[in-house]
Amino acid sequence: MRILLDTHIILWAMNGNNELSGNARELISDPSNDVFYSIASVWEVTIKHIAHPDKMMITGVQFSENCKKMGFAKLSIREEHIVLLENLRRAENSKPHNDPFDRLLICQAKAEGLRFMKHDSLIPDYNEECVLSV
Repeated sequence: MRILLDTHIILWAMNGNNELSGNARELISDPSNDVFYSIASVWEVTIKHIAHPDKMMITGVQFSENCKKMGFAKLSIREEHIVLLENLRRAENSKPHNDPFDRLLICQAKAEGLRFMKHDSLIPDYNEECVLSV
């Protein structure tokens, strides 16, 4: 399986956080899976670190370096990913989802034939086959 990890999933994996499910841990550590991190996640961590260094204690550079050490492959942002945002829809009567990084990550996964691993009850409302809720 080819998996694109959500920023939060990566942070949990880096910190050994118990919030990360056993299933997610197994998929991430399975050597037969190709695991990716997105430049969008580096961007997100950098923005959050600059705004709230007391809450996001890792810098974008440190985040990226740790992803590489963990053996994750880097996924750049391409125009095709951004254009797909225009067609991304949520199910009717869904609660609002205001995370632009999640939307970009979904589009990246969709365009690249990856599964987007995320822990968020609002993500399945996008009804995208690429979403892997853990």
